[in-house]
Amino acid sequence: MSMSAAHQITAGFMPLFDSAVLVAAGEMGFAAHEGIDLKLQRETSWANIRDRIAIGHFDVAHMLGPMPLACSLGLTPLASETIVPFSLGLGGNCVTVSNTVWQGMAAQGAASDLDPARAGAALGALIRERAAAGHREPLRFAVVHPHSGHNYELRYWLAACGIDPDRDIEIVIVPPPFMADALSAGRIDGYCVGEPWNSAAVAAGTGHIVTVKALLWRNSPEKVIGARRAWAEQNPEALAALLRALHHSARWCQDPANRSELAALMARSAFLGQPEAIQMPALTGRLQLGGGAERSVEDFFLPFDKAANFPWKSHALWFYTQMVRWGQLPHTPQNLAIARDCYRPDLYRSALKPLGVALPGANAKVEGALKVATPVGSAGASLVLGPDGFFDGQTFDPDWIDAYIAGQKRV
Repeated sequence: MSMSAAHQITAGFMPLFDSAVLVAAGEMGFAAHEGIDLKLQRETSWANIRDRIAIGHFDVAHMLGPMPLACSLGLTPLASETIVPFSLGLGGNCVTVSNTVWQGMAAQGAASDLDPARAGAALGALIRERAAAGHREPLRFAVVHPHSGHNYELRYWLAACGIDPDRDIEIVIVPPPFMADALSAGRIDGYCVGEPWNSAAVAAGTGHIVTVKALLWRNSPEKVIGARRAWAEQNPEALAALLRALHHSARWCQDPANRSELAALMARSAFLGQPEAIQMPALTGRLQLGGGAERSVEDFFLPFDKAANFPWKSHALWFYTQMVRWGQLPHTPQNLAIARDCYRPDLYRSALKPLGVALPGANAKVEGALKVATPVGSAGASLVLGPDGFFDGQTFDPDWIDAYIAGQKRV
């Protein structure tokens, strides 16, 4: 790094494959090219990321999509205004269960096809069978944080399949790197986490992948760049430079020609510390499910394509509806306004417009409206979006939030 770096930026990240765009921005020189000295700091839990951005240890961080909303809405121990000027990708999570639970689900009609409706029906039948047999302990599923896409997509899936996530199972919090070990130790029966922590359990022979985020809600939001609002407002040029570096990094990460180099980078102990073979499913979408079964998933994880980096307000607003649905937050005009203002496509646009890249024409969209990949109008180069459907056929129109919230059933 030359002495001419105009901007020093400290960024926190978790050891997950979807930190790749941030890691590669630092390690492959994209940040330096934009005049940024990017200091990456690995963390062990999402709670640490949340707290360290609140107290100013980090300027920006790899974050769960709903976490900046939770910070800004005062749902966290240290409330802090956090904004989202960039999304780090779409998809990338799976639901993994223990071999014992998988055997029970298979006996109830589950197949190694990742179909959310079929897997959910089998899990529901297994839960009822266990209850009838007198099992007092419910199955215990782990998610990575209360304010996470993982918690909301697991709950959405279960509820749509007739399983009450608050009564029929128990949901606990486990940091991503501990998931596979907690499963093999019998502390949990299943989990929803980002890669490579599903493939790690499959490789260890202790877990079976039953469905994936990319099928629960196609091309759905996952991790984002969260920035302290005060820092972003004081350092607009640094933030814009970072967004351009992340854009170039995301494009590099998406290119199949760079897969082995990216996997080798992420395999380093400072980042994932997991072998390249366990990362390849996230890069290729070819998943080993357990027991020798294998499936290819279209758009399993997208770091760049399909406007993957655009911070859609409709993504933020869907997360908000789930916070309301599961009792984390009351639905008020004030809370809705805070949620809507948290994602900042305006900052993304202003940083990237000079590059002539594809920018969506709108800041929000109807989620679940596109049944097939669709070219859309954009400023700049051409842009393809979708398919973006929820597995149960529902759509989410951000202009009709009240009706959507009113229509959400607990089960």
